[in-house]
Amino acid sequence: MGLRKMSQFLEFLEFVIVIGTLLSMVEGHVHHYEFVLKETNFTRLCTTKSLLVVNGSLPGPEIRVHKGDTVFVNVYNQGNYGVTLHWHGVKQPRNPWSDGPEYITQCPIQPGKNFTYEVIFSKEEGTLWWHAHSDWTRNSVHGAIVILPAPGTAFPFPQPDGDEVIVFGSWYDSDINTVVEADLQTGADTPYSDSYLINGQAGDLCNCSKGSSHRTLVDQGKTYLLRIVNAVMNADLFFAVAEHNVTVVGMDGNYLKPFTTPYITISPGQTMDVLLLANQSIGRYYMATRQYYSVRADVILYDKSNATAILEYRGNYTSQADPVFPSTLPSYMDFRATDKFLYQLKSLASPEHPVDVPLNISTRMFIVVSMNQILCPNETCMGINGNKLASSLNNISLVNPPIDVLLAYYRNMSGFYTKDFPDHPTSYYNYTADEFPFNVTVPLQGTKVKMLNYNETVEITFQGTDVLNTSATHPMHMHGYSFYVIGSGYGNFDPENEPKGYNLIDPPEMNTVTIPKNGWATIRFVASNPGVWYWHCHFDRHLSWGMSTIFIVKNGDSPETSLREPPANMPRCEVPFTDRIQTFKDSKWRRKQIGNI
Repeated sequence: MGLRKMSQFLEFLEFVIVIGTLLSMVEGHVHHYEFVLKETNFTRLCTTKSLLVVNGSLPGPEIRVHKGDTVFVNVYNQGNYGVTLHWHGVKQPRNPWSDGPEYITQCPIQPGKNFTYEVIFSKEEGTLWWHAHSDWTRNSVHGAIVILPAPGTAFPFPQPDGDEVIVFGSWYDSDINTVVEADLQTGADTPYSDSYLINGQAGDLCNCSKGSSHRTLVDQGKTYLLRIVNAVMNADLFFAVAEHNVTVVGMDGNYLKPFTTPYITISPGQTMDVLLLANQSIGRYYMATRQYYSVRADVILYDKSNATAILEYRGNYTSQADPVFPSTLPSYMDFRATDKFLYQLKSLASPEHPVDVPLNISTRMFIVVSMNQILCPNETCMGINGNKLASSLNNISLVNPPIDVLLAYYRNMSGFYTKDFPDHPTSYYNYTADEFPFNVTVPLQGTKVKMLNYNETVEITFQGTDVLNTSATHPMHMHGYSFYVIGSGYGNFDPENEPKGYNLIDPPEMNTVTIPKNGWATIRFVASNPGVWYWHCHFDRHLSWGMSTIFIVKNGDSPETSLREPPANMPRCEVPFTDRIQTFKDSKWRRKQIGNI
């Protein structure tokens, strides 16, 4: 081979290598995980009980990937009841088959069976999480997802010296799934947790927990990225580190304009990335969390525990008897602290991480988020006014069908859902008043979905209410998407004046937005991910009572913009189940309806 041909060959070879490298960067790497669900004994707060967990740990194993990677998770269910897993905040482009919510996109993985999820990462970067999405099993079945920048790219802030995952959880002394099942039958309120946990431990200040605190070791002068996940069942939380500020840099798998704060507020379902500079005297400092309680001040039955972990400096020193407790941790009902924190959330909006808020809206929705009651004969139930507790969106309380909605939609099966979830409430009223028309206290139960055309631009305003004197915050989560939160406020939404204050420049991009107590929030997104996607409150008690709906986004006009085919081994709906509010017809009727699906 002549020198010229050799040179041309080497140039071609270099070109192939470069193209291969670029393609691998675009397609990402493939990872494989094995998750074994099994009952395991844990002791907390002087109580030993069995919990369903993954791979024997609480919280479960961490998944760590780069942006654009794909993960296959083979889930073996060795527990005692059906379970599904959801990859919270992962958009799963065209792949709702692996999204996870039971009876929405799949049926539960039955005991003794397994199912492999394909988790497709696309634009997400930062911290997300995974959790069970069946009954209240996510209380013990959850873990963090760390999404590093794609190879060849970097954080939009100086490289930290280390990172640490911090997962907030809930501990119940009782068998929570058994108690909740009974409460849903009788209509009673569901139980409150007995303590919060930080990385599976309640910390020194809780009963029988002295000396068990999780420890984060740091070197003086170095910066650490704390990846925080709120996996608790039913509570917004405050979090602070004694004598240290943190700098918030990301949320829900998206970057934010950095801001420094002495505490954070985080709702269930949300994740947050914060930088901590270890710039204090070497020693030990408590990291602490407690509930932000937004319900009525006269209702004092809630979890008042102060869960703690320890930030511990490396070095030779004599530590004090107890670490320092954070004086900046807000009190339980400090709504001003929450407002001050949330006001600072803004997208990074840089050339590398741009903002693309849809401006020409094709679909506008106004969704009223409310607590309700299901009437019982002679007021014989154990909920409010002798009735069953319920909740709704636009006065529709979701009822699960006997098969998953995704399969029914994909196979064009009738009778399992209707396409008439309303864009607006059936009646308008003073949502934050003290008294209400009786009809808004009793929801319509059904499986109603909202149909969207591919690439529709959508604006939704969520309006909270004080129906039955039960106002509270509501962390609303959308599967398959993230969205821009362009505005929020207290009171009744004013359609004439509130839009004048919308932030269309750098609104935060989230997958879980907190609707203020007796307030509203407006979001926007483009319906560019075809499939069946769940919308619900991430307080599991509200979800259990029906505060959810389903969006079905139709296919585009090409295979690349259309729903993928289902995998061959989707779990079957094999056993009867109890609906959140009422029991479906007998199992013989269900088997007849389901047939050989």
